[in-house]
Amino acid sequence: MADDSSQQPQNFGVNPWLIAVSVMLATFMEVLDTAIASVALPYIAGSLSATTDEATWVLTSYLVANAVILPASNWFSLRFGRKRFLITCVIIFTVASFFCGAAPTLGFILIARVIQGAGGGALQPLSQSILMESFPPERRSAAMALFAFGVVVAPVLGPTLGGWLTDTYSWRYAFYINIPVGALAVFMISRFIQDPPYIRNAKAPKFDNLGFGLLIVWTGLLQVVLDKGQEDDWFGASWIRWAVIILAIALVWFIYHSWTSKRPLVNLRTLKDRNFGLGCLLMVLLGLAIYSMITILPLFYQELLGYTAFAAGLVVGPRGIGSIIGMPVIGYLGNKVDTRYLLTFGFLGFGIMSLVFGDVNLGISPWTLIMPIVLTGFALSFVFVPIATQAYSTLRNEEIGNASGIFNLVRNIGGSVGISVTQTLLVRRSDLHQSEIIGYVPQTQIWFERHLSALTGYFTHLTSPQSARQAAEQTMYQQLGQQALLWSFVDVFRWMSLICFLCVGLVWFFKKAKPGRRPVAAH
Repeated sequence: MADDSSQQPQNFGVNPWLIAVSVMLATFMEVLDTAIASVALPYIAGSLSATTDEATWVLTSYLVANAVILPASNWFSLRFGRKRFLITCVIIFTVASFFCGAAPTLGFILIARVIQGAGGGALQPLSQSILMESFPPERRSAAMALFAFGVVVAPVLGPTLGGWLTDTYSWRYAFYINIPVGALAVFMISRFIQDPPYIRNAKAPKFDNLGFGLLIVWTGLLQVVLDKGQEDDWFGASWIRWAVIILAIALVWFIYHSWTSKRPLVNLRTLKDRNFGLGCLLMVLLGLAIYSMITILPLFYQELLGYTAFAAGLVVGPRGIGSIIGMPVIGYLGNKVDTRYLLTFGFLGFGIMSLVFGDVNLGISPWTLIMPIVLTGFALSFVFVPIATQAYSTLRNEEIGNASGIFNLVRNIGGSVGISVTQTLLVRRSDLHQSEIIGYVPQTQIWFERHLSALTGYFTHLTSPQSARQAAEQTMYQQLGQQALLWSFVDVFRWMSLICFLCVGLVWFFKKAKPGRRPVAAH
């Protein structure tokens, strides 16, 4: 049984809100960079004489290094001290950002991105564990609201800011922008953050070489398979089949080793805690849904409505406004209302808005989805904060560092799976809908012929009769492709809503945590 002292705040007389701002800067910088880099990919490819496919490794190399360090961050904190390790990570991330911006070749930027990912991987779990320990239990919801501000708003601002920097200056400034933020974060962390006694007095166990090696193998292969799966026809490619076999063996071995070893690198036994285990499951589903939404909505505006990357970023940007409005609300309600009700509201709102997005068509204006986009951001603020608060509610302070690494890893895995599944569904469902539409042509022959005749008549004024017929058929085929792609977007939006509604049911398997007090965990 954990005693009350294991949950007391560890802020050493420093205003905890200064600590919150310090760690949020590091998290905001790391999350923002991921979103910015995705917008700049075509420009990076052109500047470094690489193909678009080769440029995607700029994202993949970062995510692989990031995923490897995430769950290992707790051991490094115990070995080197959490404050020292956090400052080192911010410095590594910031310096690597400079070299990413200055990269003369694709190979150079890939090496810099791996180093940057290694530095950025620990920022979120370290920031989260410091934040949870710096506030008393009754104020942790408000603190997590500020932390979630960085996690939720950064992916929304990223495409817009990245598009503006790239169009106005150069893609290199998408990386240079991290330098002043990183410098400020290092100053504030060194000034306001201290290690608690259990970190200062900790003796780190021997490094788990086997666990770390297995972690590198399965996380690396998972990201590569997800990134290249659709491009290489998934299991139609022999290398993917072999990669998945090796991935599965490494993952099962890693789970067995981490569960049975006395001092593993990642202590998976924390998942036996009901609230934390369920929180991780919900985080996977949330990562799948929100990263799919972040990916698919700008694509809808660009692929079907012809928006530029910057314009699409501006249109989806109001999601950040909804989150900003929701954060103080959740900070106030988090200590007064059962978090299960808040989570239900958040997932239900996100699901309903996904259904609204499922009614899109090719004739919508930029303003049509503004309110649903704002409401989506508002609903998400009722998910991110309560889910973290509830997941950690039955853990001791000493367990939060290890748990935070796992919690952030499963969110990233859910996001990677969501992006990959979304891209696959858009392609596969578009092909299916195109075949279905063609199958209805015999039943709609009269309307088909009328439309074809009208288009042919239009093009006859511009070219020869034979060329006019070909132009009309080509135009109708393009319209067919657009309509099929539209329906594939509709399918994905609606399936995302089903995931959210599933989460509503899972929320009620949480143990109830009394508002304003973090329950003591039994161990």
